[in-house]
Amino acid sequence: MTSSLGTTASSRILASSSPGVRLSLHPPTSFSLLSFSSSFKPFAFSPSSHFSSHQRRSAVNVSSSRGFGTVASPKCAASNPDQLKSAREDLKQLLNSQFCHPILVRLGWHDAGTYNKNIEEWPQRGGANGSLRFEVELKHAANAGLVNALSLIQPIKDKYSDVTFADLFQLASATAIEEAGGPKIPMKYGRVDVSGPNECPEEGRLPDAGPPSPADHLREVFYRVGLNDKEIVALSGAHTLGRSRPERSGWGKPETKYTKDGPGTPGGQSWTVQWLKFDNSYFKDIKAKRDEDLLVLPTDAVLFEDPSFKVYAEKYAEDKETFFKDYAEAHAKLSNLGAKFDPPEGIVLDDTPVQAAPEKFVAAKYSTGKRELSDSMKQKIRAEYESFGGGPDKPLPTNYFLNIIIIIGVLAILTSLLGNN
Repeated sequence: MTSSLGTTASSRILASSSPGVRLSLHPPTSFSLLSFSSSFKPFAFSPSSHFSSHQRRSAVNVSSSRGFGTVASPKCAASNPDQLKSAREDLKQLLNSQFCHPILVRLGWHDAGTYNKNIEEWPQRGGANGSLRFEVELKHAANAGLVNALSLIQPIKDKYSDVTFADLFQLASATAIEEAGGPKIPMKYGRVDVSGPNECPEEGRLPDAGPPSPADHLREVFYRVGLNDKEIVALSGAHTLGRSRPERSGWGKPETKYTKDGPGTPGGQSWTVQWLKFDNSYFKDIKAKRDEDLLVLPTDAVLFEDPSFKVYAEKYAEDKETFFKDYAEAHAKLSNLGAKFDPPEGIVLDDTPVQAAPEKFVAAKYSTGKRELSDSMKQKIRAEYESFGGGPDKPLPTNYFLNIIIIIGVLAILTSLLGNN
């Protein structure tokens, strides 16, 4: 990252957590799943953004002789549930207006994907802790362009100060998947942020797109974070979103029939035909190998070449529901890697109330008798009882059997009167 990339439009100055540092950001207009600086090797599993040369020059203006944080540390250790829910709605509006699903997925993944299960201490172990907001980590080759993702969500962070960056990154990633038509991710929140750039992980913890031995490389990286072969293949399916540009990543075509008209800035090569729709097309298209306009990286192709990976890739190509289920579980697991939660059990935003199991019907509750009744009689009494408005949590205002006696008496009187006429 250079000290100044220039800018041609007025942009907002963000507060820094290091003295004397300013970062101004200019939001992008188009996005893809895989994006890297043209001077670096590309990295796989990187939902990202691609911009025109003008946009790349004006994306960021940095002035500092020392490390810096792009934004100030949060005021709270953990996030406010109400603000998280409101932030989720704002993210949905952002996604629907900016088509930025891929870069927001990448933002969450790259913050979490630095985790090392062999390191116990937090935050040295890396993971979902908000460290990606600092320049020292943004400068990592795999994170090229993610400063633009921060630009997109910064207004939301400003609006909801009691949401940590670690939570906002993961909330944005999961919401992007869901809004693109993917499965609901079983997320929890309450992640604690690191406080400064000195707590960022070292470079080199994220995967390469074109290593000499793709299968071995994927396992080396993802086994380190605690994921298995099924989870590696499931997460690879996120390449159903986004596109790659050769002038920035070294991969893909400058333009295809699927990307020439955008949305956003036209161009690049996508993995799938509908590259803003989350489904299992990624697996179907790699398996079919019938469309040269669709991108297949070495780390994509190996999913159908490695015997263990192939079992899952074949399954996902045939069964979208199984892919969605496995993907949702893997994404949730990834989003928790290395995180420290406050409260320790996390915060769940699911608004659907948990329904208690129905109370077992006990006839004695609805009668004055002491004798245990048969199951068939219990069912009959319950049906009659409920027909009068009673229930396990709603007793009748008067004695049940008294009601029955009164009804029988009324019927007997009516029958007698009708019989005498």
